[in-house]
Amino acid sequence: MAASHRLPAAIRAPFEARTWRAFGYVLIGLPLSILWFALSVSFVSAGAGLLITFLGVPILAGALAMCRGFGAVERARARGLLGLDVAAPEPVRGRTGGAFSWMGAMLKSGASWRHLLYAFLHMPWAVFSFSVTVALYAWGWSLFTYPLWQWVFPTWVGQDGIQLYGDATHSFYLDAPFEIAVTSLIGLVFVLIGPWVLRGLVSVDRLLVSGLLGPSRLASRVTELESDRGVVVDTAAADLRRIERDLHDGAQARLAALAMDLGLAKEKLVQDPQAAAVLVDEAHGEVKLALQELRDLARGIHPAVLTDRGLDAALSAVASRCAVPVSVDVDLPARPVPAIEGIAYFTVSELLQNVTRHSRARRAWVDVWRTENRLMLQVRDDGVGGASTEGGGSGLAGLSERVGAVDGVLAVDSPAGGPTTVTVELPWRA
Repeated sequence: MAASHRLPAAIRAPFEARTWRAFGYVLIGLPLSILWFALSVSFVSAGAGLLITFLGVPILAGALAMCRGFGAVERARARGLLGLDVAAPEPVRGRTGGAFSWMGAMLKSGASWRHLLYAFLHMPWAVFSFSVTVALYAWGWSLFTYPLWQWVFPTWVGQDGIQLYGDATHSFYLDAPFEIAVTSLIGLVFVLIGPWVLRGLVSVDRLLVSGLLGPSRLASRVTELESDRGVVVDTAAADLRRIERDLHDGAQARLAALAMDLGLAKEKLVQDPQAAAVLVDEAHGEVKLALQELRDLARGIHPAVLTDRGLDAALSAVASRCAVPVSVDVDLPARPVPAIEGIAYFTVSELLQNVTRHSRARRAWVDVWRTENRLMLQVRDDGVGGASTEGGGSGLAGLSERVGAVDGVLAVDSPAGGPTTVTVELPWRA
C-alpha cells in the first residue's frame, strides 16, 4: 500500500476503491431515482387532485411519508458508497398521537417536502450523471484496451477494425499499428480523467443528499442547544458538588474543631488558665485557616475582584498566584456581560493551572482582546507541549465542553517539545 501511494494521484484514481464505489453509486442511482420519481409524481398528483375531497389528505400525507422512506434509502446509499453520513431529519409527531394529528404534522413538516423535492430534482440529474459516466467509462476502457480486442473485427465482423469513416466509395478503419496505438492513448486519457469527472458529478449528489435529506438548520440548532444545556447543567451540578465537598472537608471540619477547642478552653479557663490559653491560641489558628479556605472557596465561585474591577485585575491576580511567571495583556473596549466574563476568567484560571501542573514551562503569556463580535483569549507557554483535548487528564476536554456550551471554541496548538498555545473564542456581549 505504501508503494502505491508513491504513484501520482492521477494514475491511482482509476483503480482506487473510492472511484469504483462512486461508479456503483451512479449506476444504482438511475433506476432508483426513476422509481422514486414515478411513485412520488403518481401519489402526489393523485393526492393533490383529490384534495377537494377528504381522500386527498391521507393520500398526500402517505406520499410524503413514502418520500421520507426513499430518503432513508438514499442516506444509507450515500453512507455506504460515498462515505457521507447525513443524520435523519426530525421525526414527525402529531400533538395528540391520532391519525388526523399525524397527517397534519406530516403536511406541515418541511423535511417531508424537502424529501419530495429531492425525488423531483434527483431524477433528471441521475439521468445526466449516469449518461456521462457510462459513456466516459465505456469509451475510455474500450479504447484503452483496443489493442487487446482489435482481432475481433477481422475474425468475426468482417472488417479490419473500428470504422472511423465510411461512405459508398471510401472507408477508414483503425487497423494499422500506429492507429491502434493512438486509439489506445486516447482511451488512456479518458480513463485518467474519468474518475475526476465522476467525483465532480457525485459531489452534486452529496449536496442534494446533505441539503434536502438531512435535518433542517433549525432542528440541528435545537439539538445543539439541548446538548449545550445538558453540558451546562452537568457543569453546574459538578460545581455544586465540588463546593459542598470543599465546605464539608475543609471549612466545616475546621469550624467543628474550633468549636471543640473553644469548649475545652472554656472548661479549663478557671482550673488551668495556661492550658486554656494554648487551646485559644490553637483555635485562633484554626479560625485563620478556616477564613483562608472560605476566601479561596469564594474566589473559586466568583472572585470579588472580577465583579469590582473586571478581567484585567482578576487575571492579574490569578497570574500573581501562578508558580510560573505570567505576563497578562488585556485590551478590551468595555466589559462583557458577567456570564461571559466569568467563563473567560475561569477558563484562563484553568489553563494557567495546567501550565503549572503539566507544562514544565519557564514562562507563560495571557492575551485578551476583542475581534468584532468575539472575545478572544490566548494562553501561551514555553513548556514541553503535548497538550490535547483528546483526554490526557489535563482537563482540556471538559474545558472545551464548557466553552462550547456558550457557542465558544477552544483550539489547542501544542506540538511535542512545545510551545503550547491555547486559543479560546467566546461570544461578545457587552
